[in-house]
Amino acid sequence: MPSHRLLRRAVMALAVCALATVAVPSLRAPLHAQDLDATRPIDRLDTVWIEEMTWMEVRDALAEGMTTAIIGTGGIEQNGPYLASGKHNFVLQATAEAIARELGNALVAPVIKLVPEGSIDPPSGHMRYHATISVRQETFEAMLTDVLGSLAAHGFENLVLIGDSGGNVSGMENVAAALNAAWAGRPARVHFIPEYYTEDIYSCDFLKEELGIFQQPDECVATRNEYHDDYHYSSIMATVDPSTIRGNQRMDAGLFSINGVDLSPVERTIENGRRLVDYRAEITARAIRRAIDGND
Repeated sequence: MPSHRLLRRAVMALAVCALATVAVPSLRAPLHAQDLDATRPIDRLDTVWIEEMTWMEVRDALAEGMTTAIIGTGGIEQNGPYLASGKHNFVLQATAEAIARELGNALVAPVIKLVPEGSIDPPSGHMRYHATISVRQETFEAMLTDVLGSLAAHGFENLVLIGDSGGNVSGMENVAAALNAAWAGRPARVHFIPEYYTEDIYSCDFLKEELGIFQQPDECVATRNEYHDDYHYSSIMATVDPSTIRGNQRMDAGLFSINGVDLSPVERTIENGRRLVDYRAEITARAIRRAIDGND
């Protein structure tokens, strides 16, 4: 065989050996990303929502003392002709994050979006209206129990329950009592915070005294003029997405108002909504600190 062919084969053989030497260790390298003690390779995202975080970001946040978790319960129900059926869930997107940032040591679990809304068969309560999705009380409480158990297993110590709808209260109270009894002696504790919903309910006083918003009729109830809607909810929802209160469609129809209050311009409504979010966050953070300190 000519010498140049032998030389070419020898070079090719050396190249294959070199590639093998490089490739084999990389194939056998450990999967550090799955190592519970692995160092996080990138900066943490600026978010308080657990579902938006990587597992490493949550692990490191816990190690840094962010051991409070907020669990909000919302609902899918009828809210009149103008508001999206996920009203309570949209509100919690704004308020739960604001509460966590006000506390400074809290993260937020995914919102529990499905709650009891009335019997399913035969339909009762909100279930009489299209778009409503209801779950049984035992389903709701089982979901809460498992979510809280998961968070406690990861090292969260103060598990805070807030509900944006009055119908969620009994289930949260039941689960908090049951888990606190079962977890006696463990570091994790459940705190149901009624003040989120009940202290200045629907922000009726704040609207009048701080924002100069006077709704008619002047009644602090869930429904006025037969609408399951008010300025408090509409403005907070607008901070998340104005389409959830059908801003454009209502302006086109000349119906962009609620309880005698004009919602235009939408920028003003959004700004008032932000002030309401901050107000609800202050109320709730104060109640959470009091509960954690043992003064509840």
